[in-house]
Amino acid sequence: MKNALLVLFAVSILAAPAHAATHRRCPGNRSPESATWLSIAHPGLGEYYLNGWGPFFDNAPQKRFWLGFIPLYGWPGYLQIKSAIDSHNCRISDDL
Repeated sequence: MKNALLVLFAVSILAAPAHAATHRRCPGNRSPESATWLSIAHPGLGEYYLNGWGPFFDNAPQKRFWLGFIPLYGWPGYLQIKSAIDSHNCRISDDL
């Protein structure tokens, strides 16, 4: 029993740095998971977050944000999924 606990402890110590290394960060030390959830809330918000918030018309993807109000195309729909995938991959383009 004591040996099993020692092995479990050793594995957890060795796995901790590997787990920390798997957490990706986008430029500006922003979280891709946070950007993904913002894009799920409304298309374009994740990209706006990745751009560092700031002035709306300068940093927010205008096409995605405004077209996001169209039911079944924007939210919920194609743009929501496209925006979430792009945000998760740290892409901030406004391509539809």
